Amino acid sequence: MSQVMQELYWDPFDTEIDADPYPVWKRLRDEAPLYRNDRYDFWALSRFADVEAAHKDYATFSSAHGTVLEFMAEEPLVNKEMMIFTDPPKHTQLRSLASRAFTPRRVSQLEGRIREICAELLDPRVGSSGFDFVQDFGAQLPSMVISSLLGVPPDEREEVRKHIDQTFYIEPGVGMVNDVSLAAQIWMYEYLGKQLERRRTNPIDDMMSDLAHAEITDEDGSVHRLTDEQAIVFSNLLVSAGTETVARLLGFTAVVLAEHPDQRAELVADASLIPNAVEELLRYESPSPVQGRWTMRDVELHGEVVPKSSKVLLLTAAANRDERKFPDPDRFDIHRKIDHHVAFGYGIHFCLGAALARLEGRVAIEETLKRFPEWDVDFSGAERLHTSTVRGWNKVPIRI
Repeated sequence: MSQVMQELYWDPFDTEIDADPYPVWKRLRDEAPLYRNDRYDFWALSRFADVEAAHKDYATFSSAHGTVLEFMAEEPLVNKEMMIFTDPPKHTQLRSLASRAFTPRRVSQLEGRIREICAELLDPRVGSSGFDFVQDFGAQLPSMVISSLLGVPPDEREEVRKHIDQTFYIEPGVGMVNDVSLAAQIWMYEYLGKQLERRRTNPIDDMMSDLAHAEITDEDGSVHRLTDEQAIVFSNLLVSAGTETVARLLGFTAVVLAEHPDQRAELVADASLIPNAVEELLRYESPSPVQGRWTMRDVELHGEVVPKSSKVLLLTAAANRDERKFPDPDRFDIHRKIDHHVAFGYGIHFCLGAALARLEGRVAIEETLKRFPEWDVDFSGAERLHTSTVRGWNKVPIRI
């Protein structure tokens, strides 16, 4: 092995690398498209074609053993109701059910509510010298939207939002698994259980009611309603996936548009450019850069054999900067023609909430630019957020 290869190192826990991972990811794509990390016992794929293919090949690259490196294990995860940790046929059944509750109609109906929330959060900032774009806006918007989607009563939404935020608490030196996060998760589970119980007897036009009365067909053809556990787990998944990644997307939006004021001015002048700008933001700075998979057989990649029962990390954020797919990939360009990226995954595990995330991103940018066509980021007060599967900004103070 060459000296250059010996010096090449990446892992998802290294916060120094994570601050600017793109140079390392480029070297992975060029020098080690199949990368081996012995310290944490995983392989990694970083080229677009490889990441896309692995996402589609669920028979080889399974999600049933976990998708987060520190939780992946030899035995499949016990919770068979968590859709992202299942493979077909169970995944097909749960996905079909979730799709019936999470309909395009329901998502599209949220646009007016999203604009109202944006106004509630942004209007008080008009005329001020600045605010924290993430803490005061980007992190609050998605949890408030999810509360509306689930049918949380207005007088309970602030308490729910606080507990949603606490589920993502990262304790210094400990990480994601800590007492604050665990207590918030337990509270959310119990709260959603109470909401579900109400909907069983008094349904309204919301997702929780759909889940409370949804029916699924088992492999033997028998039909039954969703269990409380299944409905609560799916609701919790929606809360988790739909809150954290959108908050990171909006944090990146504040930073990237400040760094490209000419393109921001184009968006101010022509709002029809914003939907494509959202796609470019997702490609350029993917909030969920790493997904784990478990090999169900030996598989040969780039001249090496990855053994059965190996951990493989799919570096979607690296794939989205692959020059083999995207010309001049390190350049942010709101006019870039993008047929598809892998920021939301690909294949059967393509993010169910992608349409909602895109809607929230578009409306948030529209409403922000209406009020604040220009801003600068105060990086002295900015703070990054880092886990093994999410990267972005926790605080982005802006001067307006």
